[in-house]
Amino acid sequence: MANFLVVDDHPLAVVAIRMLLENSGHKVIAETGDAYKVLSLIEKHGPDALVLDIDLPGKDGIQILKSMRDKKIMLPVIIMNGKNADYYAMQSMRYGANGYISKNSHLDNLNYAIHAVLSGYSYFPQRTSECVPTISTATDSDKIRALSSREFQVLRYLAAGTEIIDIAEHLGISHKTVSTYKARLMDKLGLRNQKDMLDFTRRNEIS
Repeated sequence: MANFLVVDDHPLAVVAIRMLLENSGHKVIAETGDAYKVLSLIEKHGPDALVLDIDLPGKDGIQILKSMRDKKIMLPVIIMNGKNADYYAMQSMRYGANGYISKNSHLDNLNYAIHAVLSGYSYFPQRTSECVPTISTATDSDKIRALSSREFQVLRYLAAGTEIIDIAEHLGISHKTVSTYKARLMDKLGLRNQKDMLDFTRRNEIS
């Protein structure tokens, strides 16, 4: 049996994860949807492992994961996310997660991930690769995986129709820096204009 901290801001998801963990003989000792409470809850409760959603308000799961590893908090982390599995599986692996589960897959896959990471293995069913194909031959997934974390953040804001000056305020950077990120991501994705970008984000469910 292992003690888990569950981080997800969707109550139904938390209930489903809790039920699965408890039915498998594990215990949820704490849960939160507040990204800024995660580190303090880890310190307070000392969980054996963490189930972490990515799409949290204010600070995403990848940033939390990076903060944990920077602070040498090495407990096993299983990332869960409902969108852009190829990109986030690679980012999760890059920043030190032990497993990744798409919320679009059957929740029973979480059991496989838990068994793997508690046994000292990793669990990344999505194929990930550090190599970046050329724009002419790359699929949309390949192109998305080529983006940096910050470029993908900017892309999500742009997909939601957020103005550059507002993106800059949200991210705490200058509008010129946002414009640079936009230019880079447009180039990496092979997009020529705003219409191409909107078509791309809708096609790949980026929001």
